[in-house]
Amino acid sequence: MATHIEGVSHLDWQELKDVISDGERAAIVIDVREPEEYEEAHIGGLPLIPMGDIIDWPEKLDPQREYVFVCRSGRRSLEVAKYFQNNGFANVHNFLGGMLSWVAEGGEVAGGPAEPIESYGLAVKP
Repeated sequence: MATHIEGVSHLDWQELKDVISDGERAAIVIDVREPEEYEEAHIGGLPLIPMGDIIDWPEKLDPQREYVFVCRSGRRSLEVAKYFQNNGFANVHNFLGGMLSWVAEGGEVAGGPAEPIESYGLAVKP
């Protein structure tokens, strides 16, 4: 089960893989790295919201949904998860080890630029 570090739930590689493959769970997994990092290698199907742009997103997203944040090593995504928690989001997780862990465990990666954020159908507040 998830580990807690600095007050934030952390998912390991297998837990993240399970979240991504569970269509009924409806968790939103967001990559918070920079566009050039994302283009080089990312987990297919994840939207990109760079950490520098995240400040505006709590007001756009549903605080009742479950969110998992991903970065290169897990440090930036931890800060994003804490930011969301501080803005009323109770069900947030950080991906422990980030993309370094994903690749080390043999997780599939995609390349290329991110699609427009709207194409991911994020549950934006009305």
